[in-house]
Amino acid sequence: MDQPSESNLLKQRLEKIAAMRAEGDNPYPNDFKLTQSQTTKKVHDKCGGMEGEELDETHHKFKVAGRVVAMRSFGKAAFVQLRDRTGEVQAYIRRDIIGEDSFAKFKKVDIGDYLGVSGRAFRTRTGELTLEAKRAVIISKSMRPLPEKYHGLTDKETRYRQRYVDLIANPEVRTTFEMRSKIVREIREFFHRKDYLEVETPMMVPIPGGATAKPFVTHHNALDMTLYLRIAPELYLKRLVVGGIERVFEINRNFRNEGLSIQHNPEFTMLEFYQAYATYEDMMKLTEKLISQLAVKVCGKTKIEYQGVEIELAEGWQRFTMKEAVVKYSKLDKEEVNNIGKLLEVAKTLGIDAEGFGYGKLLSEVFETVAEPHLIQPTFITQYPAEVSPLSRSNEADPDFTDRFELYIAGREIANGFSELNDPVDQMERFQSQSAQKDAGDEEAHWVDADYVRALEYAMPPTAGEGIGIDRLVMLLTDSASIRDVIFFPHMRSES
Repeated sequence: MDQPSESNLLKQRLEKIAAMRAEGDNPYPNDFKLTQSQTTKKVHDKCGGMEGEELDETHHKFKVAGRVVAMRSFGKAAFVQLRDRTGEVQAYIRRDIIGEDSFAKFKKVDIGDYLGVSGRAFRTRTGELTLEAKRAVIISKSMRPLPEKYHGLTDKETRYRQRYVDLIANPEVRTTFEMRSKIVREIREFFHRKDYLEVETPMMVPIPGGATAKPFVTHHNALDMTLYLRIAPELYLKRLVVGGIERVFEINRNFRNEGLSIQHNPEFTMLEFYQAYATYEDMMKLTEKLISQLAVKVCGKTKIEYQGVEIELAEGWQRFTMKEAVVKYSKLDKEEVNNIGKLLEVAKTLGIDAEGFGYGKLLSEVFETVAEPHLIQPTFITQYPAEVSPLSRSNEADPDFTDRFELYIAGREIANGFSELNDPVDQMERFQSQSAQKDAGDEEAHWVDADYVRALEYAMPPTAGEGIGIDRLVMLLTDSASIRDVIFFPHMRSES
């Protein structure tokens, strides 16, 4: 027999709702109250170890509410499976117990509805812990039927676009986001213990700074000025260091007008932190400690599995300079990697459009192509070219490079940190160089931020800072293949 179409099922449910209203029943009442402890988990915690005889003697009574996720009806009785935030429990609804009128109303229950139940716990003949309902009331009617075969829903379009259905169909998805919440909470506690101050900085800014990225543009009507959604909070956080807040962090939302991928969402979450009297070496040590401790707190161990590959997050990660990584994963030797002509030859074979690139930009592009995919175990890449590091402090032994690192795990960038450039003259020169690149057509080049330079003119102490991608870190610790799996509502194309 053909299954009813979704439109027919929707029509049937609308008719049930209309009938309830006509009979004086509210399909959406708000008088079924629960305390914090009245949950399905409480039923299992209290009675899970008891046999039927013990339950009969104690007469444990409970009150719970949840979504009906399964139902078996036998005419004068029915079993329903209720799910709340803590788990599931079965309820047994009998006409001769709840009464004729209540049972007639209960007969309008569909899978997907919210049902409130109160009654005693017992075990069925198969041993399943069950609530024998003294009272069963519809407390929220589901107008739409759940998708056919919704258990284990796998269609990604539906899962990401209708996350509410995904959460109903795949309870393990909730576990991923509970782990995300725990990760963020542990990060906060880690930095509070180290005497960092958590702050909030503007999301709408007159100059988008702190990263090389294309911003989203908006307009403030009252001020009649163009504003941009921030691409990073970096320059505001360093202004606070200038002001004397020597240890500062922010867990922030950033916005970058870029493409979508399994690693990229235009709106994403970052941790950024800055510490006076520290260097990029200190930041690397801190990062090892933070992530290894997170692994223990969240996963219970430092050796985790990500997409079938074992990754060891215990402290003591490998380090390469960018040049060393290019030599290791390309056919160039230690001498050839210093030759822009040899780098250009490699870039051409890799399909990199390197027209107009300086040595530093070229080296960075070749590194991203030949080395990044191989950096599976935690690896710090250090000594980034100054050309691609407009906010980093120059290396004193080789000013063409900076005291900067990026952390790679599972072949992708997780963190970016450096000793901060605090020379206002050098900073302005770098801004102006970036501005020239912007004028030449580079939409991601850094803007000139004169007020930030003015802040540096009041003197910023020697400082190091870092940004860590929260979404990618959560992907790693929850073994999630795509960034869309760890963001409740990822951006997608219009349904139309």
